[in-house]
Amino acid sequence: MGSDRKLRVLIAKPGLDGHDRGARVIARAFRDAGFEVIYTGCHQTPEQIVSTALQEDVDLIGLSILSGAHMYSFPRIMELLKEHNAEDIVVIGGGIFPTEDIPKLKEIGIKEIFEPGTLLEDIIQWVKTNVKPRGAAEAA
Repeated sequence: MGSDRKLRVLIAKPGLDGHDRGARVIARAFRDAGFEVIYTGCHQTPEQIVSTALQEDVDLIGLSILSGAHMYSFPRIMELLKEHNAEDIVVIGGGIFPTEDIPKLKEIGIKEIFEPGTLLEDIIQWVKTNVKPRGAAEAA
């Protein structure tokens, strides 16, 4: 591999959802897997999330949501990434989603949705398989 840089991951809680146990668990699992992890805490706006992702030069944004506001916040985050020419940042979601919303989220560019009960090892393996450090292709 041309780059030895660790994956940089942003874990964010968009909206008014204050239940962050799952986000903290995945942040720790990602850290233990060797990723660099930035956790924003709760109550982040899409603008704050994208601003932090750009400032921290992340490769992946993991959005954790239980509030049901995913059909607003996820598309807004994708719009903001496009506006900032940062569509190469992979975005995934975790939490509770109506089954019919998952294909809609993937259509707008969310790469994967992880629902309750997904094994941490499976999420980590998905990230290792599907996310590469940004700029690695140009550096190779």
